[in-house]
Amino acid sequence: MAVQDEWLWYGGRVCLDYVNTLRDRWKEPRDTLREPDDVLRWLHTAGLTGESIPTPARPEAVLTSARRLREAIDRAVMAAADSDLPDTADLSLINSAAMAAPRPAPQVAIVGGRLAPGNRKAGAEDAAAGLGLVAHDAVELLLSNEIRWVRVCGADRCALRFIDRSPAHNRRWCSMARCGNRTKVRSHQLRHGGQ
Repeated sequence: MAVQDEWLWYGGRVCLDYVNTLRDRWKEPRDTLREPDDVLRWLHTAGLTGESIPTPARPEAVLTSARRLREAIDRAVMAAADSDLPDTADLSLINSAAMAAPRPAPQVAIVGGRLAPGNRKAGAEDAAAGLGLVAHDAVELLLSNEIRWVRVCGADRCALRFIDRSPAHNRRWCSMARCGNRTKVRSHQLRHGGQ
């Protein structure tokens, strides 16, 4: 797998980018979280943890729980996006994981000559807290109006999840550069006899 394709950031939310660590869901699923270190690297690359978080005492358990959380988030988000209620077991798992998220301290800043809320940045100190931040984002998405705009990429082999923030809410591809152009080129070649 090419380094630039290892993790994709087209979801529009950290929880969807995390769900997208399982690729090609339609055909032959390909997991980019193959070992415990992959979970730690993804959390760091996503900006949720520092570079040197402690190695978990039970690394395989972290990988197992990370994958379970990913699939629970996917099922819950897709159900809610289809105006269905998610399974209570999935919600329980997401809520439990979200409880491990660090609570950022409120910040104050001067914006436009007035006091305003500043950036609240919370960095997780271990894998459970990092996954807690992912779960916290999933909770926020499930409770937001944005849940109506969750889409699945229209490419026949992709299935990445994303938030459709286009003005008309008619985006079809996870990314025009990744799937949109490939699909359009393939369609053009089929219409014109492969020329």
